[in-house]
Amino acid sequence: MKDKMKVAVMLGIGKMGFEERDVPQIKPDEVLVRLEYVGICGSDIHYYETGRIGDYIVEPPFVLGHEPGGTVVEVGSAVSNLKPGDRVALEPGKTCGRCEFCREGKYNLCPDVVFFATPPVDGVFAEYVAHPADLCFKLPDNVSTLEGALIEPLAVGFHAANQGGAHAGQTAVVFGAGCIGLVSMMALLAEGVSRVYVVDVMQKRLDKALELGATGVINSAECDLASEIDRLTEGRGTDIVIETAGMEITTRQAIEIARKGSTIVLVGYSKSGEMTLPMSLFIDKELTFKSVFRYRHIYPMAIDAVAAGRVNLKGIVSNIFELDDIQRAMDLSVSDKANIVKSVVKIF
Repeated sequence: MKDKMKVAVMLGIGKMGFEERDVPQIKPDEVLVRLEYVGICGSDIHYYETGRIGDYIVEPPFVLGHEPGGTVVEVGSAVSNLKPGDRVALEPGKTCGRCEFCREGKYNLCPDVVFFATPPVDGVFAEYVAHPADLCFKLPDNVSTLEGALIEPLAVGFHAANQGGAHAGQTAVVFGAGCIGLVSMMALLAEGVSRVYVVDVMQKRLDKALELGATGVINSAECDLASEIDRLTEGRGTDIVIETAGMEITTRQAIEIARKGSTIVLVGYSKSGEMTLPMSLFIDKELTFKSVFRYRHIYPMAIDAVAAGRVNLKGIVSNIFELDDIQRAMDLSVSDKANIVKSVVKIF
């Protein structure tokens, strides 16, 4: 076991580099994981492009990456649920366990969460990480560490489906066919939703949605969306709408196409943070807005869905980059958003 590791660091806006750091020492309740794959998230790209998200400001050198999968190489003295050689997906947020939200089971709302790649906490574009064993979930034999890295975004999709009350017999619409839109679509289908339509303006992404199981797709740049949904649902409207694009126009459209009494789940962040919406129509329909902030109690469910073949996580991966190629990986993720659905960095 070596005592030094390679770490990819953000040196400034649009600039990546490398550092050599000590391999972390584990605490009694932690395991040391050799990271094999780490996904590139939209938040990583946003930090890379702008240096901040809201009040979270990058102070270089900073390590991006919060979607890891790897293999346990060492366990702490108090760890009994894992052993060296176990392949794991890592849930990236350590919460306090004591606040009212943690006690209520809504630990994703913990105000003191320590989350990978959320300044000032470093992420995991690195060869090794020490992490609490309780946040490392063992992967079944038929689930790869590549898929393990993608459990994190899939958890967002399942949380969105759960927030919408997904169940059999429903019709759902997902706005946005990027990574989060696609995993939301697959989560809805895995939870038994009968018909799931995906809306976007990029045909390549819509083609990917069809490939991954969407009931149908709608290019909203080429048709009147409300009329098309009216046709597809025989005038009934949709039971669930999941909005992942973070745009005012799509949120307004969500209100327009939602069936009376139904739920709209907001996942995407708008660039401005503010929207003007048709609230009279929202009230007249007695709609419910729900939102998604990360996830809670989802990893076991998500891993089981992948193991059972109900979710094709490998299908969303469009690009795999070596760690040494991290500059190109980040640059292409910024410049080629029309073609890149999901990029993953191969560490080992």
